[in-house]
Amino acid sequence: MKAEFAARIADVSPGEWDALAGTGNPFLRHAFLAALEASGSVGERAGWAPHHLLLREDGRLRAALPCYLKTHSWGEYVFDWAWAEAYARQGLEYYPKLLAAVPFTPATGPRLLLAPGVALAGALAQALAAIETELGVRRLSSFHLLFPEPVLAEACAAQGLLRRTGVQFHWLNRGYRDFEDFLAGFVSRKRKQLRRERREVGQGGLVGERRDGHAIDAALWDSFYTFYQMTYAKRSGHGGYLEREFFHRLGEAMPGQLMLALARRDGRPVAAALNLVGADTLYGRYWGASEEHPMLHFELCYYQGIEFCIERGLARFDAGAQGEHKLARGFEPVITESFHRIAHPGFRRAIAEFLARERIASERYREAARSELPFRAGGG
Repeated sequence: MKAEFAARIADVSPGEWDALAGTGNPFLRHAFLAALEASGSVGERAGWAPHHLLLREDGRLRAALPCYLKTHSWGEYVFDWAWAEAYARQGLEYYPKLLAAVPFTPATGPRLLLAPGVALAGALAQALAAIETELGVRRLSSFHLLFPEPVLAEACAAQGLLRRTGVQFHWLNRGYRDFEDFLAGFVSRKRKQLRRERREVGQGGLVGERRDGHAIDAALWDSFYTFYQMTYAKRSGHGGYLEREFFHRLGEAMPGQLMLALARRDGRPVAAALNLVGADTLYGRYWGASEEHPMLHFELCYYQGIEFCIERGLARFDAGAQGEHKLARGFEPVITESFHRIAHPGFRRAIAEFLARERIASERYREAARSELPFRAGGG
């Protein structure tokens, strides 16, 4: 197979890309990646220059890896700022670097997309060979592959990439009949706490609903974008990574894989959480509100998603990175992974030593976090 790099997802037809990606993971669809690029949410100005790796055979696309040339580390959720600072102290440039990931999306899933009959090990070896050449030609410091699915993670480890681990909190569907069946596995005190939180939202005069993408009109997308910006401004001092046009394009291109948990007061939208729906997983992605309510975030971002998963028979709810407060709400700690190729030999050795220690710490943290789960013995 012959390797090439595409500077735009639009340089690949949606049909040939999606023939590899499928629709099971919404973030790998051509429409999702195209919405990011066309809206300006990613691009050179944003420090996310598309540089997608394509492997072709007789002109046919046989494998693909969504990649970006990064000039910073924002929006990745695998934090390597300390590595960049160490490079700078030695008078070396850490940026640009090459990143294989879905921008602003810390969700485990496919990364190396394969046509039927293409072997993972062989395609990965060819992809890494092309990447190694690209690191040298462009004088890039490193290559990073974030949140790969387990089978790709093991293949990356076999290829000698440095493995990094972290911890997220996911809700796992154990065949619950409804939300009350889920709560039945909690210890009494924790069960009462969740019921009280849900009652408080209703007593606050808020009315909740869920909508799929077909029922989200332009005005509601605009309201949601305002909520999104307000939340980022309060938390991070900026208006968020994503442009207004991204959400409108997403609603037009893939409405069947969107679920909006919405709260209204007197008929007026005041808060919402946007989720994307995969083959067996719900992904909680973006949230915002125009007014404060102490329990509203939990209701829209967690409890509505759990109910949706139970109703749809989805196996998992990945509500995003971080958040130890998810433990009390039945989200279980899981290990996430990323893989790294550091070009500089000295830094590669130092980072490898650091990652070995970090993996031990991640595993200990996961075990400690499990002790904070609200389930009674045999109830989780």
